[in-house]
Order: sequence, then structure tokens, then C-alpha cells
Amino acid sequence: MEKKKGNLFDKLPPSLIKKNNVTLIPEAAIGYLVGPTLALLANSVLANYFNKYMTDVLKVNEWASAFFTWLPVISVIFVVLGNILVGRLMDNMKSKAGKARPLLLLSLPISLLALLFLFVFAPYNGANTDWHMGMLICIAIGYNLWFAFAYPMYYTPHAGLVNLSTRNSKDRSLLATASNATALAAMGLSSMILPFFLPLLFVYDMSGAGTAVLNDAGVVQYYVDAQGAVLYDVQASYDHWKIFVIALIVITAVGALVEYFFTRERVTEETLNEEVQETKKALSFKEQAKICFKDKFWIIMMIFFFLYQFGGMIKNVSQNYFCTSMFRDAAGNYTVAYGGQLQGILAIIGAIPTAVGMVIALPLANKIGKGKAIMIGAGLAVIGGVIGLIKPDNFVVVTVSFVIKALGSTPAMYLSLALLADILDHQEALNGVRTDGFSMMIYGAIMAGMTGLTTGVLNAVLSATNYDVSTLNTNTAIRAAMPWVFIGGETICYLVIGITFIFMLVEKFGKLDHKAIVQDQKAAAEAEGRAYITAEEKIRLEEGEEAYQAELKKQADAKAAEEKKLAALSAEQRKALEEKDAALLTEYNELRKSHGRTPIEA
Repeated sequence: MEKKKGNLFDKLPPSLIKKNNVTLIPEAAIGYLVGPTLALLANSVLANYFNKYMTDVLKVNEWASAFFTWLPVISVIFVVLGNILVGRLMDNMKSKAGKARPLLLLSLPISLLALLFLFVFAPYNGANTDWHMGMLICIAIGYNLWFAFAYPMYYTPHAGLVNLSTRNSKDRSLLATASNATALAAMGLSSMILPFFLPLLFVYDMSGAGTAVLNDAGVVQYYVDAQGAVLYDVQASYDHWKIFVIALIVITAVGALVEYFFTRERVTEETLNEEVQETKKALSFKEQAKICFKDKFWIIMMIFFFLYQFGGMIKNVSQNYFCTSMFRDAAGNYTVAYGGQLQGILAIIGAIPTAVGMVIALPLANKIGKGKAIMIGAGLAVIGGVIGLIKPDNFVVVTVSFVIKALGSTPAMYLSLALLADILDHQEALNGVRTDGFSMMIYGAIMAGMTGLTTGVLNAVLSATNYDVSTLNTNTAIRAAMPWVFIGGETICYLVIGITFIFMLVEKFGKLDHKAIVQDQKAAAEAEGRAYITAEEKIRLEEGEEAYQAELKKQADAKAAEEKKLAALSAEQRKALEEKDAALLTEYNELRKSHGRTPIEA
């Protein structure tokens, strides 16, 4: 046996999570919710407001329209390349800290550099246009550094931690719920709270140019030009964004560090041994891809992630433009200020059912399964979308639509990563290897690249409809297009998700998958001449006798509950259940044989 060699990442500080069982506090609450929420805040701000910063303050769409339209689209190429790099790093990472957690720390310097290029290094020189080219260069560098490298370097391992945290399906559902809630929390902070403070970042020009808009007390709120567009102080906005971004950098760093210290990769630890270094190289992406593209469940899951993220992001990036162009203020005008207020209200109201859904999703999944819960939720989201398209210029109707769609989207939001983990376990049980690197590379590319793709679609619509804040009152084209972008896009995506999830049946193999993995691990240990340590014995070694006995009692209680449930069935029902289990075992062993694996015992 080859002795294990140390590496730089082995010198990283250990996780503060010591228990072998997943706990709500601190692991789920701090490591999977609080830390990632802080780390993801910067990306939510960029996704929601960087485009607005370019159009309404810098007016890049006016003096560099081709750059404005094509930058997010072309950047998708670099996003894919960045995620390939991250996926390979995860595959080849062998350290005591795990294969995903070290990358959380590697993302920090790249995030710092990207944000500095976007807001601090980018030059501005007033009315003199000699800063235009320098601004475009800095935006191009910073945009690609963030979305192609910094964000994937953080988000891909962050999402992969759910797969690597534990093999317990219910515990994974808990962690997936917490992990996916971070997207809601981060987006909520940027779309619900930040809109009320936008005048600090999008500073009104109070020099007296244009027509004053007064509040009820007769005090000037802001000035508008002849077309009713709000006038901004570009220099002040530029300076305030610099200060704000410095704060974002600090928050991002704190969040990533908290997540690193309060998470643990128990599945990765199964392959680590103090005495032996695994000499087998990580599977190439070609070998992993071959496994994945033969797996119908994996294909359905990736289609889901694409549609889910596209629908959600097209809604998010267009929300401000939708509210601005669809609803009139008290004076009968369409304004950015009034639209921003309604955007904040809509986001706050829409977050309520999403938060409620977080409580409902987990017990629903335990009752009917994750796949069925997502399918039912998708149907509800479609109903909500159809309601919104009936009267998209009525704020009450749109709010009702938004609430129903938000409630329907919760199973998809909270349970999808746990379902992906089930699929990766199924692949491991049938093939003897995991495809975390390739799968999370594809997942990360979808999640990171969709911001650019949906922004490109939005920008194309804005260009096609001649969007200009100065002509909002007369632009009927934008009012015809935005309902289909903001409401219709996500609705169509959920319709397709609901149809494809009819065929998502991987969960029925869950217990057999775990049994097969244990059987394979025992065989591997025997072949290597080492003792196989069961999950229960590992708890005794790491947490002590008390935790070990608690785990045994937990298993005994679960077995007793199952036996009680079986005892309540009639003889005919028990016979039917036994026949169903036998048929499933036969089907499963045929799958094992087709992948060159030995059958498992009943």
C-alpha cells in the first residue's frame, strides 16, 4: 500500500462540525443557511441591479448597445469553461478538508478581484467620454471574472456539499432545504429590502434640472426630464457603489468562512484512510459523462435545473423593468421610482408563501417523495402564471399570481439538490463510482451561466422594444413584451418540468442503493485487507458511547414503526407489498447486472 502523501490543503483548519449525524444547529442553520446567505448576497445584488446600473446610471445601452447586448451572452462560453475547471478541481481534490470545502476558500481572492474591476477600477470622468473604453474593458474583465470563475468556484462546491454531507436521505433533505433557502434569503435581501434604499445607490440629480416631483408635503423628491424619466447624479451614484461594494466584499468573505467551518463531507470521508492513499485516478469527464448520459434520471434532473433556473432568473432580472413599465403612479406616469417601490412590495409579499413552503416541503417530501412534490408544485406554479397573464397591468392580480407561483415553486427550490444526491447515489450503486465532479460542473454552469443568458434575453427584448426610461409613458411595445418575459417565461418552464417529472422515479431505488453501496464498500475493504467500519461504529469512535446508543435506539424505533405499520395491513395487503418489494429487488438486480455489478441479497 502506498502511504498517503500530504498536500497543501491538508493544512487547512478542520471543520467545527464533529458529530457524525447531521444536526439542525449548528450545521444546517449556520453552515447551510447563514453562511451561504452572506456569501451569495453579492451575486444577488449583481443579478438584480448591475444591469440597471449600466442602463440607468452609466447608460451603456445607449453608447455601447452591441456590448450591452452581447456581453452576458458571450460570457456563457467562459462560464462553461470556468465550471469545467471547478469540476476537475473537485474530482482531483484529495484532502482532509474534503473535495468541495477547500474551493470555498479559493473563491475569495477571485471574488475580491472581480468586484474591484466592476466598481472600483472601472473609470468614470463625468461628461468627458474618454472613460468609455476603459469602463467597457473593466466591465468585461470583472463580469467574466465573477460569473465565469469567482461565482462557480464558490457556488459549485457549495451546492455539492449537500451530496457529500451524508447518505441519510431525510438529513440530506433537511440540508438541501437549508441550502436552497439561502438563494431565497440572499435574493430577498437584495430584492425586498434594498429597493427601499436604492436612492442611496441610484442618487437623484437634485441640481434643479428638469421638472420637480413633489411629495404630499410639497417637498421635492426628485427631478424628471421632459419624458418623465428620473434624472440621476452619475458621479454620486458611481462613488456610492464603490463604498457599497467594499462592504459586499467583506460580507462575502465572512459568509464563505462560516460555511467552510460549519460544514462536513461525510461521504468524502468514507474514501479517506490515514494509512492508505487511493492510487486510482479520478474518472475523466468523458467517463463520467458516459455514465450520466445513459442515466435517464440524471438527464431529467439536468433539464429540470436548466428550466428552473431559466424561469427563476428571467423573472428576477426583469422584475424591475416589469414593475416600472406596467404600473402607473398617482400622477399617471410610469417611473423608475414608483416601479422600484412596487418591486419591493411584490418581493416581500411573494416571499411569504416561499417561507411557508420551506416548512411544508420537507414533510411533504417525506410523505409522497421529492419527485412527486416537485411535480405537484410545478402544476400549481403553472396555474399561478396563467392567472397573472390574464391581467398583467393589475397589481392585485399580479400579486395573487406571484404568491401562487411562489408557493408552487417551493418543492423545486428546496428539494432539488437532495433529489440530485439520490441520483448520484443511484449511479454509485450501479457503477461503483460517483460523478460528483461532472454533475456539479454541469449544474454549476447552468446556475452561473443562466444569469448571463437571461440577461441577454432581457437586453434583446429591451433593445427590440426601444426601451428608454425617458419614453416609458409612450412605449406600448415594452408593455406588450414584459408580461411574457416576467410571468410567461417561468410559467412555460414549470409546465415542462411538471410533464418531465412524471418519469422521475429514482427514489423507489433509494433503500436498495444504500444497501448496494454498503455491500460494495465491505467488498472493497476486504480486497484491501482492512476492516470495514460501519456508520454506527463510526459514531461510537467519533462521538462516544452515548451517541452510539442513541443511534441504535433511533434505528430500533424506525424498525418498530415499520413493523407496526406492516402489522396493521391485511394478509392480502402484506402479500401484495411483499410481491412489490420482490419485483423491485428483481428489477434492481437486473440493473446491477447490466452495469457489471453483483446482485444484492434480499
